[in-house]
Amino acid sequence: MHDLLLKGGRVIDPTQNFDAIADVAFANGRVAQLEPNIPATAARDTRDVTNKLIVPGLIDLHTHVYWGGTSLGVDAEMVARQCGATTLVDAGSTGAANFAGFRRHVIEPSPIRILAYLNIAFPGIFAFSNAIMIGEASDLRLIDAETAVSTARANAEMIVGIKVRVGRNAGGASGIVPLDIALEAAEEVGLPVMAHIDFPPPSYSQVLERLRPGDILTHAYRPFPNSPLDGQGQVRRELHEARERGVIFDIGHGMGSLSFDVTRAMLDQGFVPDAISSDVHTLSIHGPAYDLAVTMSKFLCLGLPLPEVLRAATCAPARAMSRDDLGSLRHDSIGDATVLELQDGEFDYYDAAGAVLHGKQRLRPAGVIIGGQWWSDGATEDA
Repeated sequence: MHDLLLKGGRVIDPTQNFDAIADVAFANGRVAQLEPNIPATAARDTRDVTNKLIVPGLIDLHTHVYWGGTSLGVDAEMVARQCGATTLVDAGSTGAANFAGFRRHVIEPSPIRILAYLNIAFPGIFAFSNAIMIGEASDLRLIDAETAVSTARANAEMIVGIKVRVGRNAGGASGIVPLDIALEAAEEVGLPVMAHIDFPPPSYSQVLERLRPGDILTHAYRPFPNSPLDGQGQVRRELHEARERGVIFDIGHGMGSLSFDVTRAMLDQGFVPDAISSDVHTLSIHGPAYDLAVTMSKFLCLGLPLPEVLRAATCAPARAMSRDDLGSLRHDSIGDATVLELQDGEFDYYDAAGAVLHGKQRLRPAGVIIGGQWWSDGATEDA
């Protein structure tokens, strides 16, 4: 007897190149069956999801969810219900100084899975608001590879990489140095770096040339300055070279890091993002990013095919974290799934510069399954 059965939905699983009407059954916290017609009597809890999508549990690779412990943190459970995610990845809210509190008070009691990139800066992102904005990488006395390494080793089951924020806002006059220290720490523990980029210095090219295979550049589709496009609107040569050697390009929408014009040009030239993430925090949760589902909807309306949108929010972020047990509906995979509605209508979306995109579709969560159990009915109100 299965614990949960989802019947009649359109199942899209990029890990299996599967896209068909089918049923999905869960048992003992795992995916138990994916078949065209599983009897409704075969499960204790059967849900009719006809005309809806069944996809692997959504993964938001870039969030900030140390609510109450950092000034930019938002409530993880609320965000997950709103966007349909089963895994949220905190992108450097905490450093070695306060990761223990994040683990004890947020990660461990959370009903959803929370993984983390550890900030190379000892205090993490400590001053982030409309009133106060002090970059944690602006004072090199706060950057300490040794304590970051020891903290990453002590929390290896939940720390998936090292985060560093470079740029004029996050790093002041520190330039590229925080990235070099982060790379040294990451090399020591065998983890990737997730590098934030904002206004120069350093330049997009200076950051890219240092990144190794498996490292992640977030805010990769940001507007000028430090745009991925050159003065002629072409994708910079350095991006193609970095992708060829295995660098991962993540959206990280946030409040200032997605341009529709840049994205259109990138997609037109075949440079598709590896991961679509929201960078949801206190200054982006009420717009322009809102959450992962809204960010995915923007790419759908910009012309990225639905299976590619789903890939970038399921198996691709899982692979970036070396967590192939996530982001799939293969037999015996972890029993996380998201039920989505693909709605037609008139929807206005905004980018970081205030440009509007008049979309015809949107993705809305209609169910969240965690560990093979129905956890949430999804969003309760419009963003």
